[in-house]
Amino acid sequence: MSVSLTASHTGPAKNMKVAQRLSRSRKRSDTVVKILCYAATAIGLLLLASILATLLIRGFSGIGLSVLTEVTKPPGSHGGLLNAIVGSLIQTVVGVAIGTPIGLLVGTYLAEYAHGSVLGNAVRFVSDVLLSAPSILIGLFIYQLIVAPFGGFSGVAGCMALAVIVIPIVVRTTEDMLSLIPTAMREAAVALGAPKWKMIVLICYRAAKDGIVTGILLALARVAGETAPLLFTSLGNLNWSLSLTKPMSSLPVTIYQYAGSAFDDWVQLAWVGALLITFGVLALNIVARVVLRGGK
Repeated sequence: MSVSLTASHTGPAKNMKVAQRLSRSRKRSDTVVKILCYAATAIGLLLLASILATLLIRGFSGIGLSVLTEVTKPPGSHGGLLNAIVGSLIQTVVGVAIGTPIGLLVGTYLAEYAHGSVLGNAVRFVSDVLLSAPSILIGLFIYQLIVAPFGGFSGVAGCMALAVIVIPIVVRTTEDMLSLIPTAMREAAVALGAPKWKMIVLICYRAAKDGIVTGILLALARVAGETAPLLFTSLGNLNWSLSLTKPMSSLPVTIYQYAGSAFDDWVQLAWVGALLITFGVLALNIVARVVLRGGK
């Protein structure tokens, strides 16, 4: 009788000790993971801060009125980056304007019409391949498609190369954001007699607006700093030119050419160009977020 009572008391005590050990083990694991997360965050912020600090230190000292009013000139001529800035704006805006509607429609097709279809899976696979493809391959593709057949580099070819980069980013973001929309919202719109296209435009797009705009901004930020595709398409131009049928200058290509130069004024302009691209993209993201919040 005493043996059975002793066993009945030691059982719960043993279970309690095991539970306490497991609890301590979980707490230790949680602490280790938390420390690793904090360390990774600190390293990331430190690297980002060092990059921004280097850009500010090396680039801010070279900013002046001539940078925004003078075109690129030979070494020692105290030129600026006006033609490169305008060329980048034109090619980036046109490339995003071409690629965004295509990516938006393809992403909508994959999310709303192509569930489990063979064509949908094929389109999704090709989009994922393009998303991870090196940009230099896209530049070579556009070179063979547009530059070589028409006998010359041009701004049109640069815009098309950037558009090809934009498309898979917008496709993936649009599909993911539309897939997060609850089915009940779609059913409610259809139950009220709305056709599917109107349900997508008025319900799904509005609900996924923030995510879709974020994807477009990500695409814009990526193409704004692309260099390799433009080397094979628009090439660059030291002179002032707004013609899309001729070689067109751009900030990334100018930075690439000037950064490895032996001339100090060109190297300084390269740092200024990198600073302008970085803060231009940052300002665009801030403005977009403010506008989105104000529209809610």
